[in-house]
Amino acid sequence: MGDQATPPAPELAAMAINDGPCLKHPFSDRAPVRSIVCRPDGGAALAGNRVRAGGWVKTGREQGKGSFAFLEVNDGSCPANLQVIVDAGVADLSTLVQTGTCVLVEGLLKMPPEGTKQKIELRVDKVLHVGPTDPASYPIPKTKLSLEFLRDHIHLRPRTNTISAVARIRNALAFATHSFFQEHGFLYVHTPIITTSDCEGAGEMFQATTLISEAEKLDKELIMNPPPTEADIEAAKCTVGEKSSVVAQLKAAKATKEDISASVSDLKKAKENLSRVEERAKLKPGIPKKDGKIDYGQDFFGRQAFLTVSGQLQVETYACAVSSVYTFGPTFRAEHSHTSRHLAEFWMVEPEIAFADLQDDMNCAEAYVKYMCQWLLNKCFDDMELMAKLYDKGCIDRLRMVSSTPFERITYTEAVQLLEEAVRGGKEFEKNVEWGIDLASEHERYLTEDIFKKPVIVYNYPKGIKAFYMRLNDDSKTVAAMDILVPKVGELIGGSQREERYEVIQQRIAEMGLPLEPYEWYLDLRRYGTVKHCGFGLGFERMILFATGIDNIRDVIPFPRYPGRADL
Repeated sequence: MGDQATPPAPELAAMAINDGPCLKHPFSDRAPVRSIVCRPDGGAALAGNRVRAGGWVKTGREQGKGSFAFLEVNDGSCPANLQVIVDAGVADLSTLVQTGTCVLVEGLLKMPPEGTKQKIELRVDKVLHVGPTDPASYPIPKTKLSLEFLRDHIHLRPRTNTISAVARIRNALAFATHSFFQEHGFLYVHTPIITTSDCEGAGEMFQATTLISEAEKLDKELIMNPPPTEADIEAAKCTVGEKSSVVAQLKAAKATKEDISASVSDLKKAKENLSRVEERAKLKPGIPKKDGKIDYGQDFFGRQAFLTVSGQLQVETYACAVSSVYTFGPTFRAEHSHTSRHLAEFWMVEPEIAFADLQDDMNCAEAYVKYMCQWLLNKCFDDMELMAKLYDKGCIDRLRMVSSTPFERITYTEAVQLLEEAVRGGKEFEKNVEWGIDLASEHERYLTEDIFKKPVIVYNYPKGIKAFYMRLNDDSKTVAAMDILVPKVGELIGGSQREERYEVIQQRIAEMGLPLEPYEWYLDLRRYGTVKHCGFGLGFERMILFATGIDNIRDVIPFPRYPGRADL
């Protein structure tokens, strides 16, 4: 790894723990492994301190003819392990040394013999807990395992070095996201998971409905308790007629008030029973329909509803009231794609800024990406070193380059011209290059990796390939949209200045063949107090792919959902 093995002083200082006694966890009776081994001296200054530590055994081996054992213990607080030494007189070593065993131990921190890799080790005199593992059936042995194999053991894969490191990197990037926007005066807004709007106009949405479960419930109920027949209905009508006649006769005979009231009560019950029988007779098995189509009026929300593909439209309502906002949450796409870049459930970061145009949008997006890159260098350098060692030796240099280099900015037209020049020079693309196409990943990566060798912002795209809400430029051919392209993944961010002119956006919705009714509330933002505003969306998992160099998006989200798989 060369010069990547030792981080520069500022990065090291940021990830170091203070030099006092190792930190006890505030809500757990143990010292996190990170507080012991992730110090500038590797924990050497802690020699002589008594500590309690817990974690899972990565590797274990008995030594000295079974008189003691070495354990490498990790609790997930950092990539480094704590070396633990246990004598045979303290515990049953054969159980402790198995990979995957959970231990909570207590003892004295001591300096290891000179020449060893560790700077500190724990000599155990008490074993407080053992969660044993059967090595014959434990699916995560200490041998090297493929990420594809680990997807079949989603509940245990966080115990591996890679997935635990990705979890810490993901956590850091989420923290950095909130930190960046909070520092710049943005309000965090929770947008709905269930929506009746299709932000992208793509139609590849998961439907949220109770019609199917209600239909299944009704089908079972009708089997156990069949609906009334025509004879049952006639019998109920006859009963009502009989009771009605009794009431009439009692009134004609000037019967007592008590007798009439009792008879009227019987008639009322007979009518209620008839009503129930007639209603049950209308029940039909299957999903309710009206005019040959599914009757969504009987669904839970009284209309069609979906899982959101974006919180952008909803968060705009707050941008047009409190100015600077962002949303950060899960989004969903029912796209039958099995590529390494697609998930059915993924997270999006979507800021929205009032009184701002496309230039402001690009400035914000660039600053945000740089902030996240620097945050990882400062806070997760040890995890990034692991990524460099296992997956992408250039990932740390890439973070440094992006965090310190101004992004190139070119128009879509200029990007197409550069790609056409490359084709004339002999470069071959799978998808033909011409003005009006939606740039493919191969085009985006060529621009950022080969031509400019740094992040590129492409802006002013043809209106025909962009969403209805993007502001139409004066040329009436392009919209004020922008994408940030980065090495390794291509498009990382997509954004635009929003169309704030009522008549123009109404026309754009019509051009896209979308119905106006679902977007009336969105048009209200232009009818009443319209304002220039802009925003963008960052695919959170794509940012993790870019940072770590891992190839498959299914390995950078804790519980991946994709066609055919929704484990746990």
